Amino acid sequence: MQAEPVITLSKARLVMGQRMILRDVTAVIERGGPTVLLGPNGCGKTSLLKAMMGLVSLTSGTVDRHVGRASFVLQKPVMLRRSVYDNLAFARQTAGLPHSESVMTDLLNDFSLTHLAHAPARRLSGGEQQRLAIARALAREPALLFLDEPTASLDVAQTRLVEDLIARISARGVKIILSTHDLGQAKRIADDVLFLVEGQLAEQAPMASFFHAARSSQARAFLAGELVSIDGEKP
Repeated sequence: MQAEPVITLSKARLVMGQRMILRDVTAVIERGGPTVLLGPNGCGKTSLLKAMMGLVSLTSGTVDRHVGRASFVLQKPVMLRRSVYDNLAFARQTAGLPHSESVMTDLLNDFSLTHLAHAPARRLSGGEQQRLAIARALAREPALLFLDEPTASLDVAQTRLVEDLIARISARGVKIILSTHDLGQAKRIADDVLFLVEGQLAEQAPMASFFHAARSSQARAFLAGELVSIDGEKP
């Protein structure tokens, strides 16, 4: 039986100035494990995430979201000038959710932030801020979570912690769509892959199929460590 769609994109195009950011992207993203947007830097991953979240308006085409509340975590999240606890409480308040000490306690425990509950959020380390950003997004009780390069600036230990959190969040039934240019990370956490080249969707496939039997010449070149362009030739 076909899985239920979460996002439907139809000829999604985004033009900024004279630059084509997204080139008629058409895809259906279904419920299940994490969906990874993969591709070289500057290929349009962040713009596509923002379009799916509704943070940018498409020039043409459509994006339809078939689930309820969604949350978005930026690559470099902005911490409020408040404590860790109050960052979480504010997220629930802005989502129209009631305050719940049990929810707050669970979030702090799940993200290993209990000992930092009353610390100023802006004084946390990079890894701690990233965990708080994801916890803050989950405080809104989303059905869909967008993560933009969630471990781009983290060391190996912090990356492992965030990837473990992603797996646990996904196991709870929250659909995760995230961007990365890290092939290893995509292999570790992806259920399926959307591969972008210069704003164009070159391939959509289950993770194992993408890495072991990529159909597009661009994907095969990218996996071989080559630079690729839309036509499959080296730029």
